[in-house]
Amino acid sequence: MNRNQGNKGGRKKPTGQRKGKSSHSNKPASNSADFNKLSKQRPLKSKPPVNLNPDEIRLNKYIANSGMCTRREADLYISTGVVRVNGKVVTEMGYKVKKTDEVNFDGQTITPVEKKYILINKPKGFTVELNTSNEEKSVYYLLRNAAKSTLKPIGKMERNATGLLLLSNDDSFLGSVNGSNRIRQIYQIELNKSLSPVHFDKILEGVFIEDAQIPVQELHYLNDNKKEIGIQLTSQRRRIVTRIFEKLGYTVTKIDRTVVGGLTKKDLPRGRYRELTKQELINFQMAY
Repeated sequence: MNRNQGNKGGRKKPTGQRKGKSSHSNKPASNSADFNKLSKQRPLKSKPPVNLNPDEIRLNKYIANSGMCTRREADLYISTGVVRVNGKVVTEMGYKVKKTDEVNFDGQTITPVEKKYILINKPKGFTVELNTSNEEKSVYYLLRNAAKSTLKPIGKMERNATGLLLLSNDDSFLGSVNGSNRIRQIYQIELNKSLSPVHFDKILEGVFIEDAQIPVQELHYLNDNKKEIGIQLTSQRRRIVTRIFEKLGYTVTKIDRTVVGGLTKKDLPRGRYRELTKQELINFQMAY
């Protein structure tokens, strides 16, 4: 037998078992075994179910939303035992309450309404009324996404007036501000005719409206024809600026409130609104 033929005929192809020992096939097999081994040693832990009950809220958030303090500060107060829920002291962190629960904070019953202080640059033709036949012509339509509870205006503002209007859902704040006659307001108005010097002085002296003299702090001519006037006063009576000039025989054709309690229209286009900053709120409260 020819040796070369024998060698050729005796050469065997690699078996399937040998192919299976290649480096490419060993890696996934080894990884799979390692994973199974680790899985047995360290069982996967599932996350606890999240409580999505919309009627429940964490006690610290409830307190923070009431405006008493921050959530972090609320935790400290809770731990010291000054918070009661339905008459019982609660010191547990993460405790949840319902909106129907009665929460007492340091002797005072509180509600979880997040207090809002909104400044809007009101367009002409918009009412400041909740119930109106034309909903889209109410400032409440413009403010529909501003707060979850009803906002109430500070002071009065007529339909045809434009400019700054401050609203809030903080009843305590509203009660202390409305009717105070201490909030500085500046208006720019336009008359149907020139304001005479006699009437200019008469307004500064104080015009009587409904048997009450209306004090005016400042009055200015804004142009040469003396039809555009700047006026500063603190009275919150309904249509008070318009009524002052009507009393003297003038018609107010345009009225724009440019300043209220130190707040201005800076970076606030017509028809837009924004929340007051904490510092603005402090300054506003100090002003009255």
